[in-house]
Amino acid sequence: MTMDRAQSSSDSPTREPKSPMVLSIECLKGSSKADEWTGDMLQTGDIVEELRIGSSITVKSPFKNGRSGVQKILHASFKAKDTSIFVRIRRGRDEFAELQACIVPNDSVGGRTKQYMLRSIADPNYTVGFCDRTEADCFEIQASRNSRMVSALTRSKLQDGYVSYPWERRMQELLPVPYSSSFLSVLFLPKASDRSASRYNDLEDTLARANVWLNASQAAGVPVVFMNIQTESLLTKISGETASSTVNAGSLSDLADLASASLYGFEDYHGVDIGVVRAVRLWFAPLGGEIAVEIKLQEDDVKLGFAISRTEEGFIYISSVVDGDENAPSTRSGLSNLYKEAMDASRLLVVSRVSNQKVLPWMVSSTGAIRCFDTISLSQKLSLHRHAKIPISLHVFIWDRAVVSPSGGQTRFRSSTSPPTIMPLPPEVQLARHPNENQVQPLPLEVFDESSSEGVTERLSEVRLERDTAGESSFRFHDFALSSNWV
Repeated sequence: MTMDRAQSSSDSPTREPKSPMVLSIECLKGSSKADEWTGDMLQTGDIVEELRIGSSITVKSPFKNGRSGVQKILHASFKAKDTSIFVRIRRGRDEFAELQACIVPNDSVGGRTKQYMLRSIADPNYTVGFCDRTEADCFEIQASRNSRMVSALTRSKLQDGYVSYPWERRMQELLPVPYSSSFLSVLFLPKASDRSASRYNDLEDTLARANVWLNASQAAGVPVVFMNIQTESLLTKISGETASSTVNAGSLSDLADLASASLYGFEDYHGVDIGVVRAVRLWFAPLGGEIAVEIKLQEDDVKLGFAISRTEEGFIYISSVVDGDENAPSTRSGLSNLYKEAMDASRLLVVSRVSNQKVLPWMVSSTGAIRCFDTISLSQKLSLHRHAKIPISLHVFIWDRAVVSPSGGQTRFRSSTSPPTIMPLPPEVQLARHPNENQVQPLPLEVFDESSSEGVTERLSEVRLERDTAGESSFRFHDFALSSNWV
């Protein structure tokens, strides 16, 4: 009974005729602007009506052997280096579109026989191929254009990749100091709470020390401003009691305690206890940016005409200049004028670079010692410049851009960095030209008259120099007379 019904149904006179096979378009890769979904470009399901290759080959529908026959034609044309092709398609019953393309190999298709596809001349991203379909299937695909467009949008993924970049040329041309950044920071290691450095104070203590270093620097007259602060993880090897108290933290309450810890650990695959030290990096910037000062030397120069000192926080600054000697290198370069402007503004004239090398403090060790530059070696280097008659390039911090503006008369200086965009400083660290009882000011400067014939107006009566490297005392200088720092 079932066979009879099936046979009767197949012999029914209302059966639709079989749809003919046609050569159809298959979109392989979309255009850069998804223009394949517009009516002007070829779409998946379009029926190919005509192919014109170069000026000698024209093939029209129906195509002999369908897709395989067209692939043979494309292969022969590609070998003959005749790759220009014109495609005319039909969409529906009476809608037509055209494509001007070139024949290229389709490397994404494997097999012994080489396959070819068409790459659009107008948009090289857009490629299409051919496939065999029934005409009814093509009409069905064409009718589903909107749903296929939504499906393509869902499947679409953003692509990423690597692009080359001219780093060397950019670093040479676009940095204020070639190959040197304008980002300034100090790394604060957590302070060891015992002599064996097996335990450290918590993170809050490290943050507080970073805070007080910045406040003290500003109160001393260093024209810097806070930019950002972050924790920084440093790996170290731990053992003994330190390892047992940090590696074995397994509960949620233990993890909560690690949030404020400066040292925690874990065990690697080889059973070695690894400790993570949480340091704090403080980012700061000069209040008005940096400017370059070039000191050109002459044969008769016997002194540079200025003295250098260092603050307790590790900043190198100009502590004195020769007064009344118009031929001194410090006067010729304008450094003396900058120094006087700084004194009038209750600021220190901080030296940030010497010969383009940064001379700022950059680390605080776990013993509390500040890693910074030595004024003695710096004085020797500057004196060697003078003996060799090689110009000296200094960069100094500026507290106000008006100091180096053309209207201010300091046009000889070259601006190196722009002032940072900052929020107003808290009242406890602001320094103004006109102090009052509510503002913190630098310590009063004493006046010292040098007994030599140079007649120097001295701002500081005595400089106390002390330097510790991270973790050990490398050298100490105490109670040097100011004349020892003259260059």
